[in-house]
Amino acid sequence: MYYEYFGLNQPPFRITPDTNLFFPGANRGAILEALIYAVGNGEGIVKVVGEVGSGKTMLCRMLEQELPERVEVVYIANPSLAPENILHVIAFELKLQVSPNTSRLEVMHALQEFLLARHAENRQVVVFVEEAQGMPIATLEEIRLLSNLETRQNKLLQIVLFGQPELDEKLARAEIRQLKERITYSFQLAPFNPIDIRDYLNSRVRACGYRAVELFSPGAVQSIANYSHGLVRRINIVADKSLLAAYADSSIQVSKAHVVKAARDSEFTTARRRWWLPAMLAGGALVVFVALAMFWWQGRPMPDEPAAAEPAPGITAPESVPAVEAPMFQLEESVSVATVVEPEPSPPAADASGSADTPPVTPSPEPVVNTPVVQDTAPAPAEAAALPDDDPVLTPEGAAVQPPEPIPLFQLQDGTDSTLSATELALLQAQVFAQPPEETPAPTPGAADPPCEICWGIVYRPLADPESL
Repeated sequence: MYYEYFGLNQPPFRITPDTNLFFPGANRGAILEALIYAVGNGEGIVKVVGEVGSGKTMLCRMLEQELPERVEVVYIANPSLAPENILHVIAFELKLQVSPNTSRLEVMHALQEFLLARHAENRQVVVFVEEAQGMPIATLEEIRLLSNLETRQNKLLQIVLFGQPELDEKLARAEIRQLKERITYSFQLAPFNPIDIRDYLNSRVRACGYRAVELFSPGAVQSIANYSHGLVRRINIVADKSLLAAYADSSIQVSKAHVVKAARDSEFTTARRRWWLPAMLAGGALVVFVALAMFWWQGRPMPDEPAAAEPAPGITAPESVPAVEAPMFQLEESVSVATVVEPEPSPPAADASGSADTPPVTPSPEPVVNTPVVQDTAPAPAEAAALPDDDPVLTPEGAAVQPPEPIPLFQLQDGTDSTLSATELALLQAQVFAQPPEETPAPTPGAADPPCEICWGIVYRPLADPESL
């Protein structure tokens, strides 16, 4: 009706596949070349998957047309066949002398003889299965057994499966995994994008005789892309009705309004969802969330300083701990050397009249000999912390023990002076302390001072006048 109005010599958008109007764009031409190569090499099973109306039938017709003459094609359009019938259908397409009552074994034998004869003539046989997603599992398994017909070097029968995405779901089952392993080439027919749709429309109308400016406006192309979802069959339906709407409006170009009318008439009222719109919204929400989290973290108050640990019950911690010099003769925690100081004699008791029987005794000015006493056990840390620094330590006999005064010089047993430093003396004592010392009885109060003895090899005898040295 509108062909002469637009200068067309045939309808450009029929849904029936027409190989003269084949569009090699949108990767269709590359897939066709790959199919020709796969069939020519004769390797395994080939699979072509595409959505409904994506152009699988057109590709199948083009493959049949482009294959060389030495390849004989068996086309199966109805895949809903039982396993025992698939061999009869292939034999019938190859015009073998079999009947419906012929057994499966006889049909298989006749088919193998035919394929061997074709191979001897350097010819190939290929089976095209349309709508393979509708083929039963048992029938697909029978197809796999047909692929076992081979010589030592070549396959006798090639199989190409054309199906919808449900075919991939069926091949993913465990019971048919053997057939999936035999598939050597797999192709996917993707939908057209808006640029491919524009090229497809222009290619079709110019192949049918159109010679003027672009027949479809950019808005019309975008609208067709939204309503057709990029599927070839929908593109043909909407484009054909859009030309009719433009002809009714006496317009020389198809506009977006014409496409909308055509889509409503075809009940394609739901436009394609723009996948990038939800992605942009989700991305914007994520950016806002991250910004709010960073703002909250920067305004968050810093944690307070940790409080000082409280002392254990019964122990009073001093405000400031002064530096305490370790005893010169402290070598281990369990061994400490101290100097015994004789307590001063207490004054005699007075009688009832208030007079003393004897006059007070004045202590001798002679120096007191300090004898080292080994204290086997040092006080516990908690007990030591509770004692004041200036209080003396009492021995079991009640004698007061004071820390030893630093002794600058010492006299050995042979009467010679020693100028050993405190560090050298500590090292010498550490060597002697390795041997367990003999216990020395504590002096009896009131008794005479014991003579100087060798304490672990060294006599601690202060000189009468250290300053004269």
